[in-house]
Amino acid sequence: MSDRNNREQETRENTARKRVWAPPTLLPSPAPQDGYKFRYIRTSFAGEADNKNVAAKAAEGWEPVKIEDHPELQNFGKTSGNMEIGGLMLCKTPEELVDQRNSYYADMTKKQSQAVDANLMRENDPRMPLFSEKQTTTSRSARG
Repeated sequence: MSDRNNREQETRENTARKRVWAPPTLLPSPAPQDGYKFRYIRTSFAGEADNKNVAAKAAEGWEPVKIEDHPELQNFGKTSGNMEIGGLMLCKTPEELVDQRNSYYADMTKKQSQAVDANLMRENDPRMPLFSEKQTTTSRSARG
């Protein structure tokens, strides 16, 4: 009976899965809120206020998150009632605005790609094509 394990040696610490190291997140994430997306907006850079960036993001529909609206973030930095850490202010906007913005930039990218393709094809000459369909074939001989 010497092959049995001693119950005192079977502790939760000994049987628990090993924790894997991951780099710490410097910016805390707020609790998800239905219908809203969150993002940190730059309010200062190298000690200088970046009012132009804040105004541009406000025009896009981003609004500052109040620290009292998210009690899970109470232990982090705050300035004038807004959730702010190291020159970055947590903001939120409705999901529909984020979706519209993403669609706008996807459409813009598609149009730019089409313009580049059209410009390349305009330069194409049948005598010396920029793009040519190349096919390779393999065959086996009848020899055994």
